[in-house]
Amino acid sequence: MIASFCLRLAAGLVLMLPLLTLAQVPPRFYRVHFLTALGLMAVAGLFFHEQGTPFWWLLFGGGVLGCVMGSIVWHLDEAPGGQATVFLVPVALAACLIYGGILQRGAGDSPQRIVDDVLSALVVGSAMTAMLMGHSYLISPAMSLAPLYGLLCAIAVAVLLRIGLACFGLWEWTATHSLASMDSDLLLWLPVRWILGLFAPLILAWMAWETVRIRSTQSATGILYVVVILCLIGELTSQLLVERTGFVL
Repeated sequence: MIASFCLRLAAGLVLMLPLLTLAQVPPRFYRVHFLTALGLMAVAGLFFHEQGTPFWWLLFGGGVLGCVMGSIVWHLDEAPGGQATVFLVPVALAACLIYGGILQRGAGDSPQRIVDDVLSALVVGSAMTAMLMGHSYLISPAMSLAPLYGLLCAIAVAVLLRIGLACFGLWEWTATHSLASMDSDLLLWLPVRWILGLFAPLILAWMAWETVRIRSTQSATGILYVVVILCLIGELTSQLLVERTGFVL
């Protein structure tokens, strides 16, 4: 579970980078992103040492190397090759995430679980990236608001897609199980997952959008802190529910 979560967050962080315009975002933002993804990949590798196949380790090595190169390139003047890292590293980490999930689940894998991995990565990645972008305005208050607006849209789209997948999973669950037959702990975690992990981030992202409209980026960053916490709680709860039920709830 820890390896899966770290892979999701690492992949989600770098998957947000192609959405940004290089001329509008300072190099340090990309450098911090690649270093953060590198740390998460290192943790994932520690917990994946028994399940990884040679092909997975090849993907893992490519992702780690890409993060290292990205952190170095964006430290140099004019970031030579920086644009290549922004578009290639997300592909490597997404492949690592998808194949790693397939290995972990084995015979229990399904297309729905693969989509679950990708959408979870997009939710936590967009929330974390938006929060870090909000911090950038504390250092560079004159920076364009376009990147933050784009990331807020990314949060909304990712959460809405996540809600769609969760609705499908809940429909599949109720088609074969009665809600009355659920364990008490499942009945406890399901509202937490839906209210705190899905609906609350969507409402708070809209609040952050309205706050950015009046150029109160510091307040928006505070709201995004809460969004990050709720998304992390929601996705961890989702992983627990999937492990208990086999359905993406």
